[in-house]
Amino acid sequence: MTEKKNEQNPKEEGDHVREKEESQSSQEDDQEESKKSPREQNPNNSGNESTQEDEESDIEFLGPAIYQEAETTPCVELKQSDNKKKNKALLELRCRVEDAIVGNYLLGKPNKMISPAESARQREELREISLWGVPLLPSKGHQGTDIVLLKFLRAKDFKVLDAFEMLRRTLKWRKEYRTDEILEEELGSDLENLVFWSSVDKEGHPLCFTVYGPFKERELYKRTFGSKEKRQQFLRWRVQFMEKGIKKLSFKKGGVDSMVHITDLKNSPGPDMKELRSLSSKTLVLLQENYPELIQKNIVINAPLWYYVAHVLRSRLLSQRTKKKFVFARPSNVTKTLLKFVDPEKLPVQYGGLKREQDPEFTPEDKASRRSVKANTTACIEIPVAEGGLTMVWELTVVGWDVSYKEEFVPDDECSYKILLQNKKRLGQCVRNSFYANEPGKIVITIENWTFKNKRVLYRSKSKLTVPVYRFLFNK
Repeated sequence: MTEKKNEQNPKEEGDHVREKEESQSSQEDDQEESKKSPREQNPNNSGNESTQEDEESDIEFLGPAIYQEAETTPCVELKQSDNKKKNKALLELRCRVEDAIVGNYLLGKPNKMISPAESARQREELREISLWGVPLLPSKGHQGTDIVLLKFLRAKDFKVLDAFEMLRRTLKWRKEYRTDEILEEELGSDLENLVFWSSVDKEGHPLCFTVYGPFKERELYKRTFGSKEKRQQFLRWRVQFMEKGIKKLSFKKGGVDSMVHITDLKNSPGPDMKELRSLSSKTLVLLQENYPELIQKNIVINAPLWYYVAHVLRSRLLSQRTKKKFVFARPSNVTKTLLKFVDPEKLPVQYGGLKREQDPEFTPEDKASRRSVKANTTACIEIPVAEGGLTMVWELTVVGWDVSYKEEFVPDDECSYKILLQNKKRLGQCVRNSFYANEPGKIVITIENWTFKNKRVLYRSKSKLTVPVYRFLFNK
């Protein structure tokens, strides 16, 4: 073997020498070409300066385009390879779930001591197993099965074994906790006003609001957290509310399969309320482990300083993916933060939006207009009144408040008088007003912003044909 290697070495050395000589000759040719003038390099060029400038401009144009194409091509390949990995992980998880259901070991090892008839019944029962109303057996072909399995894969960064074990733990927990029966139970009648659903965000996710302010009342706090049994009942009540929220989701292609939680800590009990803090941490962990990827965002508003400290401590129990879903807003930035995710027509009025419950005047389809008021300036909004006999209805909110506000009716007839409708030195809440105009004109809303920050105004209006009551009385 050594002699053959020695015989091959001279040939390889000769090849290397030829390659070096060819590279040196090519370098010398390049240097000679570079020394030549542009006209010598391009013999076909007529020598006009305009054509030379056009060629240079073409080179400058094509250069960045070629560079950009070469730079973006690997990114596309990375995305495609990433999707291949995810699809492969989903396919593997489907196979594991199928085998576990058909093999009767999804919820644990089957009992070998039972009769064949009982074993067959358990197998048939397991084939009908579902989660959140979606069948888990992939061979059934339900379009929501992959959506549910993908949630467990995302929660575990597409690690198939971890996602499969998480699914098994969730199913076991649901069986032990009797979650399928929880919707029929009556839990926490005193807590109905603490959690409520209100419209959807900009992407269609249902909004769940949780208010902790009422717990500042000592009697309610003791009734809710006074004993271990009551604390367990409160935790079960939170699970029940989560199950109700799942009914609002759609596990279909193109459907909304997650929700947004908004926690309001205004006037909430302080950090000395240990039971509430402990149950809040348990609830977060429980939702993370048994309801993966069902909460799209977790927005905490009116957060005091102590809550930030408590959240940092309990964040050690949360995954990195869950941590990224948290958004915090101080009291001064509540409306500004919520409007990033929710349209003003669908944001409740108590949080700076325009939505009122059972509103007889406006609907979420009545879109609001926007107006910016710069710092230390005055802005006017005019609402035209086309004819007499109309009742004008309008509402307005200012993001950040702290402005002066005035409303008046200005008739088109110069001989008529202006009518002052409302004048506030400081606006601190959403304003709604109406006015019956017996002649054409306009409603003029004046907003004075004497702060050092720009303000955003959201408003909408409508007109209604109205017959005054005195006309009926006069006719009688």
